[in-house]
Amino acid sequence: MGDIEQPATGGQRQTRSRHRDHDRLRIGTALSLCSVLLIAGCGPRLATKADDAAQRPNPMLNANYTEEAEVPFVTEAKTDMPLSYKQANFRSESASRRTRETADWVVSSSDNLNLPFAIVDKVNAKVYVFSTDGQIKGAAPVLLGMGKGDDVAPGISDMRMSRIPPEDRTTPAGRFQTAMGRNSHGKEILWVDYKNAISMHPVVTSIPKQRRPQRLASPTPLDNRISYGCINVPPEFFTDVIHRFFSGTAGVVYVMPETRSVRASSGIRG
Repeated sequence: MGDIEQPATGGQRQTRSRHRDHDRLRIGTALSLCSVLLIAGCGPRLATKADDAAQRPNPMLNANYTEEAEVPFVTEAKTDMPLSYKQANFRSESASRRTRETADWVVSSSDNLNLPFAIVDKVNAKVYVFSTDGQIKGAAPVLLGMGKGDDVAPGISDMRMSRIPPEDRTTPAGRFQTAMGRNSHGKEILWVDYKNAISMHPVVTSIPKQRRPQRLASPTPLDNRISYGCINVPPEFFTDVIHRFFSGTAGVVYVMPETRSVRASSGIRG
């Protein structure tokens, strides 16, 4: 979806296969950094933090945005608070209650394994990027899959894009270990759900009638559902934040659910 949303690919998922092979070595190298961190002595420390946070439930396990989606997003900035132990620091950035709870849980449980991480709030169509210790490094609006839902439809990876029903063009929810890669045009993307070809990339502008830049710039998240499942971000945000913090390292992206709770099968620990 990251690389095949561009018309030049012919709208076929199959065109991606040979390009994804080139990323496998890259992703394997990036993900191996997690093992390096553990070998370097992070294991005992992370286990201690996880034990300390054992009584704190993972908010993503019980998240259900069906009702929360009906509540207008709180846009007023919060007071800048110093980073305290077991808390993420949003500084003056606005965020939903569920997003803040999830960020705090990630930091307190060390679920990010000392890697940079991002949280995608699908309901409010916004992404938040954090450093390894939970300091916010940037936030931006996003465009998401046209279909409302948190799962990938069975067999969708074998379909031509033009034949994918709008309701099946979803952005899956869950915890994803990420790595930088390149699409079929050689452009840099962040692989989120590699198996299902879901990536985060600069907004696609090659189909003017979709008005993607205008959708990103609008003050409401109600018109931000247009992609085949990939997460589109402003080009400058991808360069200044995503590339800066996720290049040369593995990372973790948490995509918040909108229709169901995220279970352990999605990779969320709790």
